Amino acid sequence: MSGTFVGMPAFPEAARDAVGNPTLRGNLRHATHTIRAKRDRAVAELADWAQLREAGRRIKDHTLRHLDRYLEQLEASVTAAGGTVHWAADAEEANRIVTRLVKETGESEVVKVKSMATQEIGLNEALEAAGVRAYETDLAELIVQLGHDRPSHILVPAIHRNRGEIRDIFTREMGSWGRPAPEGLTDRPADLAEAARVHLREKFLRAKVGVSGANFMVAETGTLVVVESEGNGRMCLTLPETLISVVGIEKIVPTWRDLEVFLQTLPRSSTAERMNPYTSTWTGTTDEDGPRAFHLVLLDNGRTDTLADQVGRQALRCIRCSACLNVCPVYERAGGHAYGSVYPGPIGAILTPQLRGTASEIDASLPYASSLCGACYEACPVAIDIPEVLVHLRERVVQGGPAVRRGNKVVLRPAKGHAAERAAMRAAGWAFAHPGALRTGQRLASRSRRLHPRTLPGPGRAWTGSRDLPAVPAEPFRDWWQRTRGGKDAK
Repeated sequence: MSGTFVGMPAFPEAARDAVGNPTLRGNLRHATHTIRAKRDRAVAELADWAQLREAGRRIKDHTLRHLDRYLEQLEASVTAAGGTVHWAADAEEANRIVTRLVKETGESEVVKVKSMATQEIGLNEALEAAGVRAYETDLAELIVQLGHDRPSHILVPAIHRNRGEIRDIFTREMGSWGRPAPEGLTDRPADLAEAARVHLREKFLRAKVGVSGANFMVAETGTLVVVESEGNGRMCLTLPETLISVVGIEKIVPTWRDLEVFLQTLPRSSTAERMNPYTSTWTGTTDEDGPRAFHLVLLDNGRTDTLADQVGRQALRCIRCSACLNVCPVYERAGGHAYGSVYPGPIGAILTPQLRGTASEIDASLPYASSLCGACYEACPVAIDIPEVLVHLRERVVQGGPAVRRGNKVVLRPAKGHAAERAAMRAAGWAFAHPGALRTGQRLASRSRRLHPRTLPGPGRAWTGSRDLPAVPAEPFRDWWQRTRGGKDAK
């Protein structure tokens, strides 16, 4: 992944600073609660939501198991329709390909559809280094770009900003990027949207090159799909003479029939709409309409290694709806910047460490950025068991460190440190494997509960420094069960 967020502190430190910002907490609380309530109402309208969710999970799992075949089918379909396919193993190669394609057109600016993949690889920075200016056209992305900021949410990148802050950013910065904000701009949403619309209009009409991602790619026809709510994507996808789409290899669905499932679940999970106001599809090129040249850059950038992990590969089902962020109590208080990645929240906590590895302090901390409450799993429209993957990645961090490829196998590189944690996990594993010892330990803990300290000594001090040590019950569950039910010991 790109180094856009390199230099940021690990999650615990970044989250501590974020929690101390009352304005940020207020912005996040208001926005996430509003989106969450609307999403719940939209989902409740569908009596078959559980079946749609399961269908989405199965389609994604099937596609990932046969990803090689569907990628080849997609390439053949795109090529037959007049497009050109490029393969990028990592961010550096993807940036090199896109920069070359833009340079070959002779243009020095591009307009962009909101794209997580291009943020992941740091495309804007790579283009700027080559003398090409990239203009974000999504309203929230425009706010982030003009504010020299970073996105903090998958769906609403500027969720950490309130209306007054946005007005100040527009007034201060728009003039240096193009048409300035109107005099006396207020913080009314309609006025802010109109200022952005007027500012962007000249860019849409002037741009010769558009850059996008895609929500889905249909293997059987080579069709790409972008869903959005503002119409800026439609402008970027149809007006420029050249369109370059950078898409992660996991975004494939086999057929149009499969696409139908996600066009029902994605809008309800993301914007709480029954359908997206703008659903744009394009297949190669045509002489009558749209760009005359289409390039598809298929991005790996750690996805193949993620696919090799039977538990962690669930993260590749993600359709970027952001439902998990809006229900997460940790994200609501810490915000997206604390995750140090373009993928924040619960999905970022499991996707980023797999794409980037867990060698750095910030990536190793992400699997711990969760209370494991399970709300993210319940909200996910493709049933990614995020708590399961978080625990799996914590095990990787504690026991083995980051995964590395040796030949055809992915193995764990020995990790430094974490000796106390490894010892504690081994002791717990032994106790759970010996029921008699576990029973004796539970009874001993209950009978000596009045002597227990309020804080832990040594390495445990870091844990109890920010939370209370749970009280030990008066009797173990096994003894309670035997006393009240009169049966055998609980298993």
